[in-house]
Amino acid sequence: MDNQQKRNLTFLTIGLIFMLSGIEYAVILPTIWRYLQILEAPPYFLGLGLSAFSLSGLLTGPLFGLWSDRSKTTKTIILFSNLFEIVGNFMYFLGYSKWLLLGSRLVAGVGAGAGSSIFSFLTRSTRPDERAGIFAAIMACRQAGLLVGPAFNLFLRLCDFKLGPFVVNKYTSPGIFMCLLWVLLQFVVLAMYWDVPPLSSEGDAVMLEIKREENDEEEVPLMGSDDEPVHTYRAVNSDQSDASASSDMQPVHGPLSAPNAFENFSASREFLREEVVVLLTAQFITLFNQTALETMVTPLTQRHFSFGELGNSLMYSLCGVEVILGFFFVRWLSRRVEDRAVLGLGLIICCTACIWCLVFLCDPRGGYEWELTAFIIGVFLQLLGLPFVAVSQVSLFSKVTAEKTQGFSQGVRRSVGGLATILGPLWAGGLTNNLYVMLGMMLALLIMITVMTVLSYDRLTEPKAVQSAQSCDSGGAADRQTDWNSAEGTV
Repeated sequence: MDNQQKRNLTFLTIGLIFMLSGIEYAVILPTIWRYLQILEAPPYFLGLGLSAFSLSGLLTGPLFGLWSDRSKTTKTIILFSNLFEIVGNFMYFLGYSKWLLLGSRLVAGVGAGAGSSIFSFLTRSTRPDERAGIFAAIMACRQAGLLVGPAFNLFLRLCDFKLGPFVVNKYTSPGIFMCLLWVLLQFVVLAMYWDVPPLSSEGDAVMLEIKREENDEEEVPLMGSDDEPVHTYRAVNSDQSDASASSDMQPVHGPLSAPNAFENFSASREFLREEVVVLLTAQFITLFNQTALETMVTPLTQRHFSFGELGNSLMYSLCGVEVILGFFFVRWLSRRVEDRAVLGLGLIICCTACIWCLVFLCDPRGGYEWELTAFIIGVFLQLLGLPFVAVSQVSLFSKVTAEKTQGFSQGVRRSVGGLATILGPLWAGGLTNNLYVMLGMMLALLIMITVMTVLSYDRLTEPKAVQSAQSCDSGGAADRQTDWNSAEGTV
């Protein structure tokens, strides 16, 4: 099996990982509110339960990213992190008390920290011009899980039996169900996931070989000796060839010539640049608003529309369909429009959605039909802007930060998002009866990041030095380009 086949199977496995994370969210969110009420938990425990998962990911994301940057491997990290998902979901199944339920989400959240390592791997294994499309496809897999999850809830809600001393009902069954799925995923990762070499490593080696062969052709006399040795570079060099070719490989920067990823690395210089601050702020505000709305939706539908578990599950299914279609549209759009333009369009849609909710949902009037229609339009607009902002800011972030420390950088980005998913439910959990304050703050944050994006628009692009290097690497004669494309492959 060549590297291209291994890479494709690895990408498929990553898609399954994200799909399972979506399924877990979809099967637990519609029932956790009633589960906590049965365990006699106060209302604020809903916000705590949702935030606990994000807290673990916030703390472990940079650590997993640091691990992947130093080891340049992700398979071991994924296998290790999945163990926490297995244990956490089994604890959720036990559910003896509200504190055990809270602890289960805290333990399961550790597994989510491996996402920084996965995004680091994707950055090193994709070209910048196709990265947004790959990220959109991976994120769509999570949304597919959100779509499939409620379908599982349709039969999980029918569970009512005992498994030894444990009670299996519609509230505890999501825990044991997800525990079994994560166990099965461990075997999939063992069989179908490879730490394939980064494209930059393969590309650098092939370009060195091409340039070396051209130089040899220029220097070899017309009547050369057949016994003269021919010097070529290979993608994997022996220690001897590394030593003898070190002078030729010095100008090339990448994994082959940078064994220490954190040499001369400065966190302040990396993360306090204007464009990085804007993208991290966009990450925070987007997830803060999203999780605040998700926390508010369940009590709102119960109060105004008398939705139960079935109604909420069907609602999340329809939401999943919309978001998946949105991600595929962004995947198509990203090939024709710059990432920063996609980000700006997404922020405009989000501002429009928040204004609609502020006007029509805070003090609904006009009867049940009009209230339901206004609610559906508000949710539709909120979900419509999500793929635009999510894909563009992740793609831009991977381009404006150093590739050699992508794991740590992605960990920081996901930690910022984790902080948002902690504060969002806590903010909304106490304001479900005061929507003007909750939505007013969300709109203010959206306006702020929109203004920041406009002012920093010129800087929200890939550094010119990187673009020039890529242009030089991809330039040249037609046959050289063909060799380069065949070696690199299509991801």
